[in-house]
Amino acid sequence: MAKHQFQTEVGQLLHLMTHSLYSNKEIFIRELVSNASDAIDKLNYLKLTDDNMKSKLPEDWKGEINIAFDEDDKSITIVDNGVGMNEEDLIASIGTIAKSGTKSFVEALTGDAKKDSNLIGQFGVGFYSVFMVASNVDVISKKAGEDQAYKWSSTGTGEFDIVPVTKESNGTVIYIKLKDEEASEFASKPRIQNIIEKYSNHIAYPIFLNYQEEVEEELSEEDKKAGKEAKKTKEKRHEQINAATALWTQPKSKLKQEDYNEFYKSISHDSQDPMATIHTRAEGVNEYTTLFYIPKTAPMDMYRADYQPGVKLYVKRVFITDDEKELLPTYLRFVRGIIDSEDLPLNVSREILQENRILANIKQGSVKKILSEIKKLAKDEEKYKEFIAQYNRPLKEGAYQDFTNKETILDLIRYKSTKTKDGEMTSLAAYKESADTEQKAIYYIVGENENVLRNSPLLESYKKNNIEVLILDDKEIDEIITPTLGAYKEWEFKDITSVEPPKVEQTEEEKKEVEEKFQDITKKIKDILGESVKEVKVTNRLSDSPSCVVKDTGDAQMAQMMQMMRAMGQEMPESAPILEINPDHEIVKKLNGCPDDKMIDDVSWVLLDQAKLSEGMEITDAVAFAQRLSRITAKAL
Repeated sequence: MAKHQFQTEVGQLLHLMTHSLYSNKEIFIRELVSNASDAIDKLNYLKLTDDNMKSKLPEDWKGEINIAFDEDDKSITIVDNGVGMNEEDLIASIGTIAKSGTKSFVEALTGDAKKDSNLIGQFGVGFYSVFMVASNVDVISKKAGEDQAYKWSSTGTGEFDIVPVTKESNGTVIYIKLKDEEASEFASKPRIQNIIEKYSNHIAYPIFLNYQEEVEEELSEEDKKAGKEAKKTKEKRHEQINAATALWTQPKSKLKQEDYNEFYKSISHDSQDPMATIHTRAEGVNEYTTLFYIPKTAPMDMYRADYQPGVKLYVKRVFITDDEKELLPTYLRFVRGIIDSEDLPLNVSREILQENRILANIKQGSVKKILSEIKKLAKDEEKYKEFIAQYNRPLKEGAYQDFTNKETILDLIRYKSTKTKDGEMTSLAAYKESADTEQKAIYYIVGENENVLRNSPLLESYKKNNIEVLILDDKEIDEIITPTLGAYKEWEFKDITSVEPPKVEQTEEEKKEVEEKFQDITKKIKDILGESVKEVKVTNRLSDSPSCVVKDTGDAQMAQMMQMMRAMGQEMPESAPILEINPDHEIVKKLNGCPDDKMIDDVSWVLLDQAKLSEGMEITDAVAFAQRLSRITAKAL
C-alpha cells in the first residue's frame, strides 16, 4: 500500500469541506455525475477517432452511469464506464490541484468559515465536495487500454492510499461511506432521484438507479382465507432516472430557464444561476448550435495566464475538447457553454482547430451573438451595473484585440468621469451627448488611485471649461489600451497629461508676455532640477495649484511601450516629466525675482515633488522633501 500526502492546498480544501457550513450538500452527486459524464465523453471521442482504442472496446460499447445505494450500509456508489484513471492520473486529479481556477479558489480562502463557505458556493469544487457527506471514499479505476486498475482511498484528512487492484472493465467506481445521520438521507431512492432530476436530467448519457425493492408475493384466495401471511422478498431494480438528451439540442420553446440554470451549474460547477443565457441554432453555410452563459461572478482564474477555458466543443453531440482557448477570443474567457458543430470532422485535431475555416465562422458568429446579448443587458441599468462590476476590464481588452467589433465593444464599456460620483459610470455615447458642441475629443487621465486622479491639478482647466474627463484608475490596463483605441465615432481619445489644455481667455500676445516675464525663473528652476525634468514652463491650465507635471506629447507612445515592458517584468525607468508652473499663483509670483538662491532651490524641488504627489507619483527623496518644507515654513513664520 502506497501512502501519499495531499498537496497543502488540497488539505486546506478538504478541511473546509469536512467542517463546512455549506448547506447545499446535495450538489456532491451533481459534481460526481458531471465528472462521470466527462470521462465517458473522453472515451467516446477516442472510440471514434483512435483505431487502437476502438479495437480494445466492445463493439456495442455505450456510455452509461450507474448509481446504487444501500440504506443499511449508509453508502452510495457511482459507477461510469468512461476513460478511467491510472495511478498517475489519480494522484494528479485528486491528490493535487491541477486547475488554476482551483488554485485561485484556495488562494482566496480566508480561514473564516462563513466567508469560505460562501466561496465554495461561488466556485464549486468538483470531486472534493464529496467530503461534505463522506467519512470515507474509495475510488476504483481502470484506464481504458491499460491492464492494471488502482484503488484510491481517503478519509478526507491529510493523506490518501493507492493500491493496485483487479477490475475487469475500464471506468471508475466511487464508493461513498456516508458519515452521519444527516448525510445518510442521501442513501434513498426518492432523494437521489430528486437530485438527478434537479441537476443532471440533461446529462447526455443514461443514468440508472440500482436498488433493491421489498415486494410481497401474491397469495392465492385459499391462502388468504387460511390466514397465511405473504412472504416479503427483495427484488433488484435498474431504472433510468434522467432524460439523457443533450439539452442544447432541444427546442428553446420546450426549455424553461430553470432547465438552463441547472445545466449551467452542471457544466460550470457554479452554485449561482447565470447572469445571462444565450441559446442559438445556426443554419445555412455552417450548421451549429451554441449554448453560452455569462456567470454572475467572474471566474477566479480570469486574470491568470493558465486560466481554464469555459467552452466545450462537440461535433454532432460527440465531445471533442474542453481545453481549447481558441473557441472564443480571450477577452470573452469568462463565458461558459457549448459549441456543437454539424460540419467539423470527428477526428479534427487541435492543430487543425486553430486554423479551421468552419470554426472561424462559428467563432465570429458566436462573438456577435454574445456581444448582442450584452447589449440587451445594458438596457437594464441595475443588471448592467452587476455585469460591469465583473467584466468591464475584459471588455477593454476586447476593444484593443477585436478590431472587427471595436465600435460595439466601446459602446458597452463604462467609465468613471469627473461628472460621475458615488460609484456611477458613464458610456462613451453619453459622454459625447453631454459635451459642448465645439468639443471634438474624449479626454482622459490615467492613474492608480481614483481619489488622487479626481483631485489632480491637471483637471482644473477642464473643470473651468465644463469639459468632462474620464477617470481611468486601472492603470495596469488603461495605460496600455486607451492610447491604442484611436477614436470613438470620429472623436479621438486624448490623455490630458500629454495635450495642450482646453481654451482659455488668453491671446498669443498675452501668452508671450507671460513667458517673457517668467523666463528667468523657469530657467533657474530647470537648472536646479536638472535631469529630473525635461522642461520647465509657465502654463495656463492651472487655477488653484502652483504646479503640475505632464508628459511630453512625443513621449506618450514611448510611455505606452515602457508600460508594456514593465508588465512583462522588465525594469524600465520613468521618462522625465515636464514641470508646468502657474504664473497666477502667489508662490510662483513671489519666487519670480526672489533674491534668496537657497529659497529658490528649496521651492523649486517642492514644486516638483508636490506636483508629483498630486498625480500619485513617487518622489525621489521623501526625507529631503520634508526638510525643504520645514525650512520654507520656518522662514515664512
